[in-house]
Amino acid sequence: MAGERKQQILETLAKMLEAPKREKITTASLAAKLEVSEAALYRHFANKAQMFEGLIVFIEETIFGLINKISSEETEGLRQIQRIITMLLVFSEKNPGMTRVLIGDALVNEDDKLQLRINQLYDRIEVTLKQSLRIAETQTGHKTDAEAQANLIICYIIGRWNQYAKSGFKRKPTEFIEQQLPNLL
Repeated sequence: MAGERKQQILETLAKMLEAPKREKITTASLAAKLEVSEAALYRHFANKAQMFEGLIVFIEETIFGLINKISSEETEGLRQIQRIITMLLVFSEKNPGMTRVLIGDALVNEDDKLQLRINQLYDRIEVTLKQSLRIAETQTGHKTDAEAQANLIICYIIGRWNQYAKSGFKRKPTEFIEQQLPNLL
């Protein structure tokens, strides 16, 4: 039961983050949405930062679970990169509230450790992209600066996430992906 309530709190928080108008989410507004007292929230989470941390854990587990699946299924380096980019943009499109966490928008005025954790997530994605680029280099014989290229790709992804959130979730992250992917690679 406690696990279910915890999950319900996180799902409600994520849903509240999907509102196009970026209002500050307080524990009081979250409790009201759940029709419980603030004390009930604190039985499951010590503070709001812990709630956001729960969302970040969900994001990390989902994204890296999918990246690992792509990496094990796809042996061609360029295809790995294309699939990873597409997956990250589709994840954002399907989870607008999580996109606000990914770009740090929802973390403003929260514990600084949360933004550090998101920055680490970016770094881990970038390292994965760099590995796939190095695989592609050995397969194609085409030399690139894998580090610079991986950084360009993560900047593109973060930019698409930002545009999606800042447009009130109207500009889809996957818009123009077919035309843009060849330019990235």
